[in-house]
Amino acid sequence: QVQLVESGGGLVQAGGSLRLSCAASERTFSSYCMGWFRQAPGKDREIVSTISGNGAIAYVTDSVKGRFTISRDNAKNTVYLQMNSLKPEDTAVYSCAARLVGGIGLRPDNYDYWGQGTRVTVSS
Repeated sequence: QVQLVESGGGLVQAGGSLRLSCAASERTFSSYCMGWFRQAPGKDREIVSTISGNGAIAYVTDSVKGRFTISRDNAKNTVYLQMNSLKPEDTAVYSCAARLVGGIGLRPDNYDYWGQGTRVTVSS
């Protein structure tokens, strides 16, 4: 069982930045593809970004491309999401997820383990 704990959410003004972190309990962390998803009120959960186990392959959804960057530090069992130039429409609960088998996953049901989520609120 992999435990994931997110941190770094909060309230920020439009144009500001936040860095989300997700710490994993799994010692074979580098074996897992990691993803960041978000869910805004009244909307479905959507992929934000995902990164392969060795960090060589990453995906960023179009709506955040050029503003958000995913990275990972396998020595620290942690994946990050750097969010710059935040917009009110980025307001959501952000969750990290881990996927053991296969390549990068873009759907929530591709992932095996989930964190509890961290709330990001961007004020206009």
